[in-house]
Amino acid sequence: MGNSKSGAVSKEILEDLKLNTKFSETEIAQWYENFKRQCPTGRISKEEFQNIYSKFFPDSDADTYAQHVFRSFDTNDDGTLDFKEYIIALHMTSTGKTTRKLEWAFSLFDVDKNGYITKAEVKEICTAIFKLIPKDELSALPSDENSAEKRADKLWKFFEKGDNDRVAEGEFIKGVMENEVALRLIQYQPLK
Repeated sequence: MGNSKSGAVSKEILEDLKLNTKFSETEIAQWYENFKRQCPTGRISKEEFQNIYSKFFPDSDADTYAQHVFRSFDTNDDGTLDFKEYIIALHMTSTGKTTRKLEWAFSLFDVDKNGYITKAEVKEICTAIFKLIPKDELSALPSDENSAEKRADKLWKFFEKGDNDRVAEGEFIKGVMENEVALRLIQYQPLK
């Protein structure tokens, strides 16, 4: 009986992921099969994660953004993601406007993990997001957000903070929840 589960995701992880993601049991099982095939050790490195993530953005430079996403989900700072961390990363980066997604977005922007976001960190993540935008979509951007710097400045203004101030998680979530433009600025949604 012990071997029957060795090739399948554990019941506990499966139930947890069904509760905490939008993925079905079948989807999770398929993700797990692919994960085990690509990562026989059961862990994925930052480089492997970047390679997988870049496939979601074939016309863009997703490496920098993927590094930040990886950092935000490597909760134990061991330099790898296990299957559960990996699926939660995929779920959180592909779902809509939720408090949990915004909590994750805050951790993404909190580059130094000190519990606050600075304007410099906003600029760093906006630069990574900007690299996700394919060249042919750049001309469609409004003039006040057609560069990473302008995008960071526009987003920072929503928090009504000075250049040397910092934003706590609650302020970040409230500021983004109350403003659709801010929500759009913290992510990249491909033109369909």
